[in-house]
Amino acid sequence: MITGGPDREYDRYPVQTYQRSRGLSWVIMLGVWVVVFLLVWSFVRPEQPAPLHDPNAEPRVVTPRADLVADEKATIEIFREASPAVVYITSTELGRSFFGVDVFEIPRGAGSGFIYDRDGHIVTNFHVIQDGTRWTVTLADESQWPARVVGFEPDKDIAVLKIEAPKERLKPITVGTSHDLQVGQKVLAIGNPFGFDQTLTLGVVSALGREIEAVTGRKIRGVIQTDAAINPGNSGGPLLDSAGRLIGVNTQIASPSGASAGIGFAVPVDIVNDIVPDIIRYGRVLRPGLGVNLFQDRQTRRVGIRGLLIDSVAENSGAAQAGLRGTAVDRRGYIRQLGDVIVKIDDQEVSTVNGLKDVLESHKIGDEVRVTYIRDDEVREARVKLQYIN
Repeated sequence: MITGGPDREYDRYPVQTYQRSRGLSWVIMLGVWVVVFLLVWSFVRPEQPAPLHDPNAEPRVVTPRADLVADEKATIEIFREASPAVVYITSTELGRSFFGVDVFEIPRGAGSGFIYDRDGHIVTNFHVIQDGTRWTVTLADESQWPARVVGFEPDKDIAVLKIEAPKERLKPITVGTSHDLQVGQKVLAIGNPFGFDQTLTLGVVSALGREIEAVTGRKIRGVIQTDAAINPGNSGGPLLDSAGRLIGVNTQIASPSGASAGIGFAVPVDIVNDIVPDIIRYGRVLRPGLGVNLFQDRQTRRVGIRGLLIDSVAENSGAAQAGLRGTAVDRRGYIRQLGDVIVKIDDQEVSTVNGLKDVLESHKIGDEVRVTYIRDDEVREARVKLQYIN
C-alpha cells in the first residue's frame, strides 16, 4: 500500500502555481487591450467644440444699422411708403357640382393691384379679373374686402375695382409720369408673386417703346421693359421710380418657363392717367370715333379690298355730315352697292380695324381729321369731326 503523505503535499503546490500564473496572464492581456483601446480612441475621437462663450475673450463689437449706404436707405424708405398702397387680389367663380345642387367657389386667379384713391378704387390688370365672378382685395394690413368691378379697358389690360373700406385704411399710391423716362433709371416692383405678399424687386428701365399684345389681340404701344423680377402674381402691381412714384403697371413677362427671366413689361402710367378717370366716371373709356361701322378685316381681304370697307354710317355722326357712304344690300342680303373704303387718316395709312383705332387714340373727341377714301375707284377726301363711340 502506497501512502501519499509527503507526495500529496508536493502534488498540491504545482496546481496552485499554475492557477496563479493563469490569473496573472489574464490581467496582463486585459491591460494590453485597455492600452490599445486608449491609443485607438486618441486618434478617432471627434474634436470637442469650442466653448460657446469664452469668459476671457474680448467683447465683439456690433456695428449699428446706421452705417447703411444712402441708396439702401432710400430703397427701404420707398418700400415703407409705397407698400401700404399695394394690394393682393383673388378672383373666384361660382360653380355647381355635377351631381348636386350645392354652389361653391372655384379659384380663377390671383394678382396684385394698388390703391388709386381714398374712395376705394383699385387699379389692376384686366387679365387678373377677367375670369372671375367674385373678387376679394387683401390690403397690406391683411384685412380682406369684397370688391366690385367698376369698369375696364381690355385693349390696354387695365381694370378698376372698388372696395368699401374706411378711408383711414386706404393709402393711395403716388402717381408719376412715364413720357419722360430714360433707359437706365432705377425702378422698383412691388407685388405678390406666387402668393408671397409685399415682395420687392429692383432693377432698371431696360428699354422704352416696346409693344406687347393685349388679351384682345390689339397692340399696347409705348410699353416699359424692365429687368426687375416680375413673376406670376406680380401682374397689376406698381412699377415705381427712385422717388417712389408710379410709372407703370406690371403686366407681362417674356419667359418660356413662365418665371422671371429678366424681361418684364409694364403698361406706362401715362395710359393709366388717360383711361382710369374715364373708367371711374363712366364705367368705360370714351374713345373718339368716326361714326362708322366697318366690315371685319377677314371679310374685306376675302373680296380683295385693301383698306377699311364701311358697312354703315351712324345717323348724325361726323362721318354722315362729311358725306361718307355705307354698303347697301337688298332684301336677300346681296350687296347692291359697296360702301366707301377708308385708306388713310390724315397722312397715316390704315388697313386694319385695330390700325384705325391706334391712329384715333392720339386724338380727342371733337378733333377733326382728314379721311382719305375710295369710292367707285376714285380717291376722295373728307373732313370728319370725331365723336364718342361705344
